[in-house]
Amino acid sequence: MGLQAGPRERLDEWLRAGLEWVESSLNESLQEVESAPQQLQAAMRHALMAGGKRLRPTLVRYFAAVAGGDDDCARTPAIAIEMVHTYSLVHDDLPCMDDDDLRRGIPTVHKRWDEATAVLAGDALLTQAFALLAQHEDAAALVEVLAEASGPVGMVGGQVLDLTVALDPSGFDDAKAAARAVEEVHSLKTAALFRAACELGWIAGGGDSARRVAARTYGHALGLLFQATDDLIDVTGSAEGLGKTPGKDAALQRPTLVAALGMDGARERAQALATEAREAALALGLDEGTVAVDLVSHLLNRAH
Repeated sequence: MGLQAGPRERLDEWLRAGLEWVESSLNESLQEVESAPQQLQAAMRHALMAGGKRLRPTLVRYFAAVAGGDDDCARTPAIAIEMVHTYSLVHDDLPCMDDDDLRRGIPTVHKRWDEATAVLAGDALLTQAFALLAQHEDAAALVEVLAEASGPVGMVGGQVLDLTVALDPSGFDDAKAAARAVEEVHSLKTAALFRAACELGWIAGGGDSARRVAARTYGHALGLLFQATDDLIDVTGSAEGLGKTPGKDAALQRPTLVAALGMDGARERAQALATEAREAALALGLDEGTVAVDLVSHLLNRAH
């Protein structure tokens, strides 16, 4: 990639390199479960190797490098966070939750096998993530970060709110109150894992404690932006482009920024979140011309 490459070229190259590294790492990690029952292995592989941009583990790799580390120190936490993310998708797709038939353009695990297999495959991915993370030299700190982000005050708590928060505008004083309730869901269900990705990378790379807070802040803002634009493209996208069924949020009356604020209001909020994320990147010393800022622009632009 040349020195004059633009933001999109930089980002595409970063995503491509990260994707190749993550795919190889994930494939190798599955060798550790070769003694598991064949159907369970197949279901885990089906879910884990189904594609996607691998943004969360690539962020782990990126922040480890920013902190002064290398790919070797980043590999285990990167695998772990992608396993946790994948387990959450497998469970989210179940009939008792989102009841989705497609994930990343292929049948969901419960459609390919059955509900019991999907539950157990998700359980296996979650527990294997922490088994791998326990092998890292910074295991205690890494486990604490990922457990917080994925547990009852993180992703699991967010999924509970996602299933229970009412979307009827009459239940809130105004649109801003509704949006705050939606962002509480987003903060736990989505932003927590983005925040963890950045923090895991920073810890694994040996970064200082002062800027560790800044890495968390950037990840959280980025995660809120990611979910805000995801809400928008669920309305405007196609099954082919999304790799999943479009319009499910509205059909299931899920709490989204579009439901709370309308399309225009959701776009305005996404713009504000992009500004917050950029400011957090600048606080880390990651200014214009870095992947951190390019990524913010890319996420915002995908909703337009």
